[in-house]
Amino acid sequence: MIRPVTAADEAAFTAAARASRRLHHPWVQPPRANDGFARYLTRLDGIAHHGFVVDVSGELAGAINLTNVVMGALCSGYLGYYAFAGFEGRGLMTQALNDVVRHAFRHLGLHRIEANIQPDNAASIALARRCGFQLEGYSPKYLKIAGRWRDHERWARVKI
Repeated sequence: MIRPVTAADEAAFTAAARASRRLHHPWVQPPRANDGFARYLTRLDGIAHHGFVVDVSGELAGAINLTNVVMGALCSGYLGYYAFAGFEGRGLMTQALNDVVRHAFRHLGLHRIEANIQPDNAASIALARRCGFQLEGYSPKYLKIAGRWRDHERWARVKI
């Protein structure tokens, strides 16, 4: 169900992102055009930045990114995720997110994964909670999204 995003996903990914504009606003801004997708793909080096798509019978249902992975004493990374329109609310992202978390702990050797979520994004908070993430704190003006610094809650899951 999850697999690394590739250049071959460009057309389907950008089309799904454009069709999901209302669903994603104001939470995320995934690449909706070819140039943005190319920049996104270039960043995914498979070491510090990993990108996955949720593939359901050849259709892209969502995307999950594990970024800013740091090893050594920290062994941590940051998680970002979003469903594409028409696939939200079906439990697919719960399964996919759990798969990425398992991959991060078992295969990448991470100890901790953090998801920073805007406080009003109830769907993303519910997903994090379903996947075993716990609220750790609040970060005012944490990330700049759509030209505005936005407050976020810090949700984390630690390898047991």
